[in-house]
Amino acid sequence: MPDVKMVVCCKQVPDPEAPPTAFKIDPTVNKVTLPRDIKPVIGQYDEFALEAALRIKDKVGGKITVLSLGNNIARDVIKKTLAVGGDELILLEDESFEEGDSWSTAYALAMAIKKIGEYDLIFCGRQSSDWDAGQVGLGIAEILSIPALTLARKVEIIDGKAKVEQVISDGYQVTEIGFPSVITVTSELGNLRYAALKGIMAAAKKQPVVWKPADIGLEPSQVGIAGRRVKLAKLFQPAKDAKCEIVEGESPAEAGANLAVKLREAKII
Repeated sequence: MPDVKMVVCCKQVPDPEAPPTAFKIDPTVNKVTLPRDIKPVIGQYDEFALEAALRIKDKVGGKITVLSLGNNIARDVIKKTLAVGGDELILLEDESFEEGDSWSTAYALAMAIKKIGEYDLIFCGRQSSDWDAGQVGLGIAEILSIPALTLARKVEIIDGKAKVEQVISDGYQVTEIGFPSVITVTSELGNLRYAALKGIMAAAKKQPVVWKPADIGLEPSQVGIAGRRVKLAKLFQPAKDAKCEIVEGESPAEAGANLAVKLREAKII
C-alpha cells in the first residue's frame, strides 16, 4: 500500500473551557465578543480527526496536510498540528473568510482541497467546538462529489480501503470506504497525542502556506459572510430559571407521599 495522502481540516475556536460568563453577545449585530485573556485553541473534534490521521501515518505511512480557514489565525496555536506530526500547514487566511456559515466554509475548503490535488482521505471533526453545526465535513464531500462516513471512532487502512468503526445509537458498525472520501471523527477515537520536544522545535522552523480567495479560484464575494446562505435571525444566551419547593410531612413516609402527589400534578410521573 503506497503512502496515504491525507487532508485534515482544523479550526481555530475560542477556548470552550472558558466560563460562560466570559461570553458577551451584542444582539444588535448577532456577534459574540470575548475578553483578550480568553485564548483560541484548535477545536476538540478537529484534534480527534488529526489523531486519526496520525495513527494511519504511524502504521502505513503517509502525508498529512492540515488545512485551516479564518483570519488572524494564531500561529502558536495552529502550529500544534505540525508539532504532533503534521507534514504541511495551509492557511486560508483573509478578512473575507470571516463570519461564514457552513456552506461558505465548506465551499472554500473544498476548493482548497481541489488545489492541493492528490488526496485519499479528508478528515474533519464531527462538528465544530463553537457552532456545533456538524455540516462542513459532509458539505465538502458533496461539493467534491465523493463519499463520506460520519462519527468514526477508529479508522484503519486495509487492502487499499479505509475500515471504519462508525458510532451508532446502540454501539458501532464496521464499514469500508474507498478512496478518495471524507471521514468525520468523534470523541470515542481518543485525544490528540502530546507534542514531543523534537516536534515542537521542527514546527517552529516551518512556515505555513497562506492562500487568499484568489489563490483557490474564488472571489471574496463567494466566501465568508458574503457567501453565506444562512441568515442568523437571533443570537442569545438562554435564560436559566430554577425554582425549588420543599415538600414536607409529619414523617418520611408522608413526605414521600406528598412528593408523589406533587410529581403527578406536574405530570412528571
